[in-house]
Amino acid sequence: MTRRELIDYCLTYPDAYEDYPFDALSDAPDAWAVLRHKGSKKSFAFIYQRGGLCVNLKCEPLFADFLRHVYPGVTPAYHMNKEHWNTVRPDEVPEDALHEMIDHSHRLTMPKGTRK
Repeated sequence: MTRRELIDYCLTYPDAYEDYPFDALSDAPDAWAVLRHKGSKKSFAFIYQRGGLCVNLKCEPLFADFLRHVYPGVTPAYHMNKEHWNTVRPDEVPEDALHEMIDHSHRLTMPKGTRK
C-alpha cells in the first residue's frame, strides 16, 4: 500500500479530511498527513515516512497491547502517547487488519454523541 492509497482509504469515511498542520508542502516526502473528523477536527490517523511508511492510530490500551503482540509491524506510537496510540507499518500487517485498526481509531476519535 502506498502513502496515497492509505490517505485515500482514510478519506472514504464521510466525515474525514486531510490536513498538513506540521508542513508547508503537502507533497514533501517527509510531510505528516493528518486525517481528521470534520466536526471536531480530532485526528484519527497520522501518516508519515520513518524508515518506511507508518501510520499512527488510536487504540484502546488493552487492544493496543494485544495488537503489538500479534503483529511485529505494530509498535507503541512514535511521538505520541504510547498507551493509547500505535504505530502501524502497513507493509507488515494484513490489509484487512490495517483497515480494522483504522476503523477502530476513527470510532474512538468520533465527536461525542456520534459514536455508534
